[in-house]
Amino acid sequence: MTASRIAPLALYQQVAERLRDRIFSHELPPGTWVDEQALAEQYGISRTPLREALKVLASEGLVTLKPRRGCYVTEISDRDLDEIFTVMAMLEGECARVLATRATEADLERLQAIHADLEKAARAGDIDGFFEANQAFHLAIQEIADNHWLLHVIEDLRKVIKLSRHHSLYSEGRLEQALAEHRAVLDALIARDASAAETRMRDHIRSGRAALERIAKARTKAA
Repeated sequence: MTASRIAPLALYQQVAERLRDRIFSHELPPGTWVDEQALAEQYGISRTPLREALKVLASEGLVTLKPRRGCYVTEISDRDLDEIFTVMAMLEGECARVLATRATEADLERLQAIHADLEKAARAGDIDGFFEANQAFHLAIQEIADNHWLLHVIEDLRKVIKLSRHHSLYSEGRLEQALAEHRAVLDALIARDASAAETRMRDHIRSGRAALERIAKARTKAA
């Protein structure tokens, strides 16, 4: 009985991962209608695991299931971004606060090593490298804070943020600004100043939202 249940579970998870990648790369842009029949034929599967995969993505906020209309890639509005970043600032600020009170020397050394990667990418103007190190820095803070519920919620919110057509690091001067904000957060963590760490992390997240807004306005004006 167990063996008969493993295969379909693995199948719909694989389908969900493939669709997730296509959504994040904007191969399936926000607002796109998901053609279930075409996808099932493309992947060589029945529509049952495909629909299970879409339910997973719907639970993550990446697609929207509309009664009698089908499934669509979620469109994220400016209001959505404002609300998501507000929640993210609170959650990541809490992670920084907790870390400052419980981090070991090894934990702080781990963060300093990641920050060194941020510095290196910034000097090279390597936005992709900076983005990867940035993700690693935030994830490390969340892992060290050791609250799996916080980590789970933050991961889901970051998935939804990826639906945005813009990337904050492409805002003029944002890379240097983000680096300075990371330094400030790291300094507070090393000093074990929980209040400062929380405030600086919240400010850093809000700053990322402001950068996205600048990019959106600049592109609207250019169009």
